[in-house]
Amino acid sequence: MTFASRADAGRSLGRHLRERGVMVDGVLGLPRGGVLVAAEVARVLQRPLDVLVVRKIGHPRNREFAIGALAEGGIVILDESAIHSDAGVREELDGVIREERERLREYEFKFHAGARLNPAGKRLLIVDDGLATGLTAEAAVLSCRKQGAREIIVAAPAASAGAVERLKRVADTVEVMVVDVNFEAVGRYYEVFSQTSDAEVLELLGARNLPG
Repeated sequence: MTFASRADAGRSLGRHLRERGVMVDGVLGLPRGGVLVAAEVARVLQRPLDVLVVRKIGHPRNREFAIGALAEGGIVILDESAIHSDAGVREELDGVIREERERLREYEFKFHAGARLNPAGKRLLIVDDGLATGLTAEAAVLSCRKQGAREIIVAAPAASAGAVERLKRVADTVEVMVVDVNFEAVGRYYEVFSQTSDAEVLELLGARNLPG
């Protein structure tokens, strides 16, 4: 299964969740691409939209290779099996984490300028455009837990089998339309998978209707 775009995937995912009887208090998109999917899910489910800022931690010698993630609230997770015991790599990794923490703070300031959805006591749906390793979504789940969420569902149009298994250990429910044991890249499941801009995210957030 492939989707025409992130918006198309969001509409399909929203209908899938509605048919499954999923009921939530709010929808949290993971910037940037996940927000485009989450916005459509929120429209279908008629629930408030917000973002939860996360950052991938890339291997210091290959930044595209994810070995961890950061999320709001001081959440840091690392895949120790991908780091091994190389002291040099760990030292370099400290610099990567510092850099990503700064970027996380910048995006929190940018995307949380207005009203925010308070996770405390709520049933929340975390949405991304795809789950390759599941690391950023896991960090998002831990962030919501720390902020007092009552129940957390993670949803995506497509995911690797490994990501789904990872997230089942931390989320209450994982809802994915396409689970692929041969998952290669998120973009493979989209006909159009262009880079999402900050402006697109801010436009969607500006159109939302949040309480408070």
